[in-house]
Amino acid sequence: MPARELQEQLNALREQLEQNPPLSEAEREDLHALMQQIELELELETKTKDVNLADNVNLAVERFELEHPTLAGTLRQIGQALHSMGI
Repeated sequence: MPARELQEQLNALREQLEQNPPLSEAEREDLHALMQQIELELELETKTKDVNLADNVNLAVERFELEHPTLAGTLRQIGQALHSMGI
């Protein structure tokens, strides 16, 4: 998935968060921090592998998949995009 599509997925995640799903403040802050980290990677157009970033996305998927499956699905797509970009 190219960077443009990854940015679209981030925008979709942002829109989902704006709909105020029932998240705790800590969960919301964690998602925003993860999104910022991904956006920084995109801005830098880093092609080196950042295992920490991929791990953080996968952990977020696991954390949200039961109670917030839509968010988890979007995060899963972001993780796949990062993987295909070699990040």
